[in-house]
This record gives sequence, structure tokens and C-alpha cells, in this order.
Amino acid sequence: MSDPFLGLTMLMLIVVVIMMGFPTAFTLMGLGMLFGFYAFYNPAEPWIDNRVFDLMVQRTYGAMTNDVLISIPLFVLMGYVMERGALVDKMFYSVQLSFRRVPASLAITTLIVCTFWGIASGLVGAVVVLMGVIAMNPMLRAGYDVKLAAGVITAGGTLGILIPPSVMIIVYAAVAGQSVVKLYAATMFPGFFLALLYLVYVLGWAMLNPKIAPTLPEEQTRVPVPIWMKRFEALYSRNMLVGLISALFRPSRAMAIETEDGRFTYWRLVKNAVAALVPFLLVAFTLALVWWYVVIHQQAAETEAPEGLEELGAPAVDAGPAAADGSATGFYIWFGIAVAIAALALVRYYRKMNAERLQVVKLLVSSVMPLAILTVVVLAVILFGITTATESAAIGAAGAFLLAMQARTLDWQRTKEAVFLTAKTTAMVCWLFVGSALFSAVFAILGGQALIEQWVLALDLTPVQFMILSQAIIFLLGWPLEWTEIIIIFVPIFLPLLQHFDIDPILWGVLVFVNLQAAFLSPPVAMSAYYLKGVSPPHVSLNQIFAGMMPYMLIVILCMVLMYLWPGMTLWLPNYLYG
Repeated sequence: MSDPFLGLTMLMLIVVVIMMGFPTAFTLMGLGMLFGFYAFYNPAEPWIDNRVFDLMVQRTYGAMTNDVLISIPLFVLMGYVMERGALVDKMFYSVQLSFRRVPASLAITTLIVCTFWGIASGLVGAVVVLMGVIAMNPMLRAGYDVKLAAGVITAGGTLGILIPPSVMIIVYAAVAGQSVVKLYAATMFPGFFLALLYLVYVLGWAMLNPKIAPTLPEEQTRVPVPIWMKRFEALYSRNMLVGLISALFRPSRAMAIETEDGRFTYWRLVKNAVAALVPFLLVAFTLALVWWYVVIHQQAAETEAPEGLEELGAPAVDAGPAAADGSATGFYIWFGIAVAIAALALVRYYRKMNAERLQVVKLLVSSVMPLAILTVVVLAVILFGITTATESAAIGAAGAFLLAMQARTLDWQRTKEAVFLTAKTTAMVCWLFVGSALFSAVFAILGGQALIEQWVLALDLTPVQFMILSQAIIFLLGWPLEWTEIIIIFVPIFLPLLQHFDIDPILWGVLVFVNLQAAFLSPPVAMSAYYLKGVSPPHVSLNQIFAGMMPYMLIVILCMVLMYLWPGMTLWLPNYLYG
């Protein structure tokens, strides 16, 4: 048997051994050592001098000194601290009240909370288990179809591994030698777009067939409005925003209101007025941030840049004032349209700001806002270049501890569990890198990589055909394997071919990330199904969970097609932010 075919045998053997249940990292190292010993074997030298031992040491040291991997334990710690801190119960209740008038409100709430919580934690298993405990029984008691309930939990729980901060993105960046920051920017729009497709599917299904998601009874959609709010409405106005602003200048009647905590105070009046203004403040802050970054920040950066400098060896390029003016004019037009739409939405929202709506806003502010602020800060400091990914992960981990301590849900025992699980997960990822590096090196030495490249090039594929072939192979590998094995073992085989077909490795990588959503939703190794089965009632079968996940696999494929037809969805943000 020639060496290249020995390399292919090595590749096929790793799939078989992993499917038999052996640990992936040590299987990679074992096969790498075994086949590497053969590749480096020299009868004239003692076996102890075989260079495969030197290769093992070099690859281990390379994983230990890889700066990209430093952020993994901190992001994982952030996720485990928030998961152990049990911060999601109140969030689910407040979001459910917000969408109480929407068809399939419990399913929509579950999908939104899964997405948001997955972004914050980045842990698929933890999100699926947690949402299975919180949302599965309420949906089943409300008469929801089992497949609908199982599908939204399993599909929503996997989004955390796609939308940053995600461990999978960091692993791919280390394997492909790409920028973590650019990959984070590239996955933002596709991740939220996939979540939007899930929402549209659930809403459409519920509207076409209302029996799968019956309307909730009145007692489950009633907002718990305090008695003092009803008295306040009677004294001032049915519109709470108008009444609160009026009471700030004429507080005498409000001060006479008795509440469950005693007499109403002016400080409480101020807090409720600020809570009522939160939607307006969020919209205004978002628009102001966009204006600052695009107009003020960019102009300052251009002013600071030295004039007359050109890239060495590049032809002189005249950008032309017309192009710049056209771009600026286009931004002003779209920004004006966005401001007008936001103003109309706020006017419509505040026109019906009654006591129920204010109470829902207060619940959202207390449950969602802290976690949202932490997540936005962690992502913003990375995307705007304020910190590195590692420093941002440290901010996220520290913020997770602060949130859990503020909620008084994190004791010493839960802290120890979070730290232990972080160490365990980090060790697993790092050993996977060691085994993958050794395996890939031996595979290349045996000529397996060159043989695959020659075979692919001999097919004379177009870039589109290669893209379809590579993604189809990864999709099929997602049925028996998990994302870690695919990213670490098989993705490096395709990476050298991207340059030949002139395919952007960032675009291809994000397509792989979306593709790997199917790895969590495809039997027989669909881990999300097994996570959910472990916390579901006994009458919910594994086949029902599998059936509920299947439509979302088709949605993943649809999302990939749209991403390829419209690459700007993936590449616009990293190109705009970093060139």
C-alpha cells in the first residue's frame, strides 16, 4: 500500500473509531503516533529516535502557545457562570408577557430566549437543557404540538454556537489562521438571519394550523399590574408616560398613593418615569451610536491619517470626491429613513402606554437589560477594536460573576461547579488541538492531503461546484460526527483548496458554521435531541424530537443558499469595519 492511500486509510479509520465511542482527542493522537511512527521509520535508527516523538512535542507546545485559544476558557467560564446562576427564569416570564398576543407565543418566546441566552452563554447543551426544563412542560400543558415544542428548543439552543461570542468560531480561527474579530463580525448577520427564518417558520406554521399552538388562557397572559398603578391612572392619565411626566412636576397627588411597600415616594416616581422612557432611550442610543461611528469617527480617522501615503508597489488610485459624496449621501438617506421609521414606531408604542405595558417594560428592564448590556459590551469592544478577543472574554466572565452575585443565585458550590466544568471543557478543546495538529501533520506527510487536492483539481470543478461539494460533504459528516471533529479533522483538508478556487476563507467558514447547525439537529448523533430527551416528560419520544428538528435542517440549507447568493450578508460588516 502506497503512503497516500495509507493516509486515506488513516482518515477513514478515524471516523470509524470515533463512531465506536472512543475519545476523539486521544484517538487522533493515537492514530497520529501509530501512522507517524511508520512514516518516519528508519531501520538504521533506534525506535526511540523516531521523529514522531519530536513532532508530538512540537504540536503540543504549539497548542500551548496559541494566543487565539486563550479566550476559550474565559468565554466558557462566562457561559457556565450564567448557566449555574439560573438567570433565565425571570427572563422567560417577561418575554412571554411581551409576546402574549402573538400566535404560538410560548414557542416564539422559547426561540427568542434560546437565541439570546445562547449568545450570552455559547453553550448548546446547557441552553437546550435549561430551556427544556423551563419551557417544555408549559408548552405541553398548553396543548402545543410535541414536534413544535421540541423543534423550537433544539433549533434555538444551537444558535449560541453560531452567533458570537462562540467557541466554534475561535476554534475555526485557530485552525484556519483567520482573525477571530473578522469572523465574529462576519457571523453577526447570518446568525440573526437564521434566527429570523426560524421565527417566520414557527409563526407561519401556527397561523396556518392554529391547533398546534392553542391560544393561552387569560390567566396566563394577564400582566400582574400593581394596585398603585391603577390608582395612578385614575389620578393622572390612562397613558402612563403622560401621567408620570405630569406627576414629576405635580407630585402632590402621587405622594398620597398607598402602595404595598408604604406611601409612594418621589424617587419611585422618577424610577418609573425612566423605565417608561427605556424604549425611547434604546432607540436613540442605537441611532446615535451609528451616527457617531459612520460620520464622526470615520471623519476623525481620515483626518488623522497622513496625506499622500500610498501602499508600496500599488498604483496611484484616485478615490474621487464623487464616490465619497455618493456614499455619504446614500448613508444620510438610509439613516433618515431609519429615523423616520423609528419615530413612527415609538409614537405608536407610546400612544398606548398603559399600566400593563409599563409593567412589562419594567419586567424586561430588570430581567433582560443587564444580560443584554453585558452581551453588547462584550461584542462591541471586540468589533470596534477596543480590546482583543481575550480581553473581551475576561470582561464577559467578570460581568457574568457580577450579574449572578447581583441576582443572589450564585453560591460557593455553583461557583466550584462552573470552574470545574470550564477546566474540563478547556482541557478537552486543547487536547483536541494537539491531536488534530499531530494527525494533520502525519496525514500530510503520508501524502493524503496532496492526493485529495489532486483528485479535486482533476474534477475540474468551478468555484460554485467546489463550494457545493465541500458543504455537502460537511453536511453529511454532521450526521455521524460532532462539530469539534469536523472543524478539527476535516476542515483543514479543504482549506488549502480555497485559494485555488478563489473562495474567501471567511465566507466559506461562516457557511461551515451555519452548516454545522445541522450537526446538532441530524440523527443519529443529534446531541440536542438527547439533551432535550433527558429533561422531557416520559411520554415524549426521541422520534418525536427528531421529527420536530427536521424542518429546521431544511431552513439551515435555505439560509446557506441565500448566504451564497448574497455574500454581502456575511462580508459587508467585516469589510466595512476592517477593510
